Amino acid sequence: MHIEQLDIPGAFVITPRQFPDDRGVFMEGFRGDALAEHIGHRLDVIQTNISVSSKGAVRGIHYADVPPGQAKYVTAVSGSFIDYVVDIRVGSPTFGQWCSVQLDTDTRRAVYLSEGLGHCLAARQDDSTAVYLCSATYRPEREHGINPLDPDVALTFPAGLEPVLSPKDTAAPTLKEAQRDGLLPSYDSCREFIGSLSERAGLG
Repeated sequence: MHIEQLDIPGAFVITPRQFPDDRGVFMEGFRGDALAEHIGHRLDVIQTNISVSSKGAVRGIHYADVPPGQAKYVTAVSGSFIDYVVDIRVGSPTFGQWCSVQLDTDTRRAVYLSEGLGHCLAARQDDSTAVYLCSATYRPEREHGINPLDPDVALTFPAGLEPVLSPKDTAAPTLKEAQRDGLLPSYDSCREFIGSLSERAGLG
């Protein structure tokens, strides 16, 4: 598989090599050793999540307090999504910026985002299903969100897609409000935590 860093530090797109034949197709969906070469430590998968979304459903922008945060490895097993990684780490050189990758069942790409980054998915088709490999369990008291329609973040959705948000995401603060209220992780704390994972793995 091919692993490439995105424009946001700590975010990667993973493209598997596919092996089709008359029975269908086979590929590696996740390689912990290959990913570790890029992120400096093994992704310790503690929880897996599955979301099934109708067209237009927008999930995010979500993130967790660091430490421990929650790193994610996300791929589509049906349908199609736009996956957005948003840099919400105060002090980061790319703070407030975002990048996006289309996840679908043609390329079978995945996105990895490290602890402290914001994440958002927008479904392009009905019954689009995503699988998340997560480095930590869901802890509601440590989970936060940024409104995905925040004009300062300015996520660009596909033409013709009408965003459908949950009440929680609709009520989420803007990036500026979250920063004002001290809800965002700092770039330095994220780097320190991820560095500790690398040291424990003997890769730092």
